[in-house]
Amino acid sequence: MLEKFKVILLSFRKYWILIVAFIILIISFYNLITAIWITVIVIVIYLITDVPSLIFSVKFKKFIKEYKSIDDKTISKLLKKPLKKIQDQMFLMSINQKKKEWLIIFLNKQYIFFNVNTIEAFTKLYNVGLGEKEILEKLINFKVMTRAQVKLIEETLIKNNRLSQRETSVKEYREKQRFNS
Repeated sequence: MLEKFKVILLSFRKYWILIVAFIILIISFYNLITAIWITVIVIVIYLITDVPSLIFSVKFKKFIKEYKSIDDKTISKLLKKPLKKIQDQMFLMSINQKKKEWLIIFLNKQYIFFNVNTIEAFTKLYNVGLGEKEILEKLINFKVMTRAQVKLIEETLIKNNRLSQRETSVKEYREKQRFNS
């Protein structure tokens, strides 16, 4: 019974603006002035409930852009916010990252953010023809820690059409390095 109540409450929370708009429409047939007052009150309440999340979103984006790489648990500790809220925000940001300069990946049940400098360095190393191991060695100072992260960065950039075709393949690069040595 409690679960059904939670589902009903969540669906009401999701569609409350539509329900209120329908009620205001019905009231407007009987008393237009009351409908106008209710509409103004609903708009004010809607803005009051939405503004804190907008402020958090702006502060959050500004905060994480200061780091080369940062994971959701560290952000949660530094901002003293619940991990669930941080993960939800990073999920929303990761959905709309196609045209962004930064990148968010999801690896081992945690989100990891990489800033513009890290992604630019990765792209340059990728286009030169370095393999995952060499890219990882070069990006250690950007706090890229594992080959899985390198692989996922590559896959995410390709998926979002942000990584062009390699100028030199890994095989060509390694042969060039062997013969130049």
